[in-house]
Amino acid sequence: MNTNQVLLGDCLEIIKHIESESIDLIYLDPPFFTQRTHKLATKDNTKEYSFTDKWDNINAYKDYIQERLLECQRTLKATGSIFLHCDKTASHYLRFALDEVFGYSNFQSEIIWTYRRWSNSKKGLLNSHQTIFFYSKTDSFKFNQKYDNYSPSTNLDQIFQERERVSNGKSKYKTDQNGEVVYSQSKKGVPLGDTWDIPFLNPKAKERVGYPTQKPILLLEKIIELTTNENDLILDPFCGSGTTLVAAKLLNRQFLGIDKSEDAVELAKQRVLKPFKTNSNLLENGRETYLTKDEKTLEILKQIGAVPVQRNKGIDGFLSQNGRIQAIPIKIQKFDETFEEAKLALLNAGKNSNYKTMILLSLQGKKEDALFEQILPTDNIIVAFDLDQIKNFDFISRSIDNLI
Repeated sequence: MNTNQVLLGDCLEIIKHIESESIDLIYLDPPFFTQRTHKLATKDNTKEYSFTDKWDNINAYKDYIQERLLECQRTLKATGSIFLHCDKTASHYLRFALDEVFGYSNFQSEIIWTYRRWSNSKKGLLNSHQTIFFYSKTDSFKFNQKYDNYSPSTNLDQIFQERERVSNGKSKYKTDQNGEVVYSQSKKGVPLGDTWDIPFLNPKAKERVGYPTQKPILLLEKIIELTTNENDLILDPFCGSGTTLVAAKLLNRQFLGIDKSEDAVELAKQRVLKPFKTNSNLLENGRETYLTKDEKTLEILKQIGAVPVQRNKGIDGFLSQNGRIQAIPIKIQKFDETFEEAKLALLNAGKNSNYKTMILLSLQGKKEDALFEQILPTDNIIVAFDLDQIKNFDFISRSIDNLI
């Protein structure tokens, strides 16, 4: 079978025509047993993509997946691996199916893909992760070890001190014949773990094509780099919008994609012709680059029970009362800015959000009539001169009444 294709049809029937032991990596992102039809439109609303994920029962679903896993197992090379993507809905059934087909001894990892997403409030914990089961065909699977940076809490001066096992199974610092601690000259970092913090695709990301359940290319690149080399062949039996195929092409791998939806196949073909990836500023720059508030500001916000806002020059936080974050932004006047500058920054930050009330905390000022005259009723700004005023709910309520 020719490679670098996107094929239309039931993956079970198509995989039967793939030569045994010819695939280096298989990634499956099958239906999750959600028992609903998934729909999503493109950004310009000119096209809607959908697929049905409804089943008679969980056993019918498990049998459907397991039947396809058997064919996948046949096509994998001895050095090959398979990654099955799922969520909490049926992960326990899929893990059992994988054990039956590939063998429990070939289970390698349960990867947790974690992300942050906005969600409507509901009873229970917010869903913020999905699961990817990693199995190999044999114990001779290909694996390219990756490393992460050490955590900020790691004492880097100590990691270079080599350790060795002693008779009781414990470890101690290795010493030379003179009793001096032996040091390594370099370290690669921390071996990649099984929890991957990769941002979910932003609705405005150029990479997003409007297909339901679309995954970020960054996630697929990580899987591909771990278990394949250039020119290796990757199979995605449920390719959807073609993310796996795009990632494979960007990394100079060969690919085969299969889907039973004509719309999905056409979309995947278009994406492969013009592959595009949205880079993540969060991953490239680190979360610490998003922390822009100084310690003094954070301490004041903590004292008044406010929730900090990063990367916003005009708003430092939002008021929190009775365990709920209020739509009342707070600006703390800095010691190097005038009252007018602080006021203008707050107004500019809130001008497009239609906040009914905003709070300006001026710890440098004094409660004088002249100062209040600078606040126009249309500004909807409450001026506070000490922390107790903001903590006092009656003060906030009275001030809001005065603005109305």
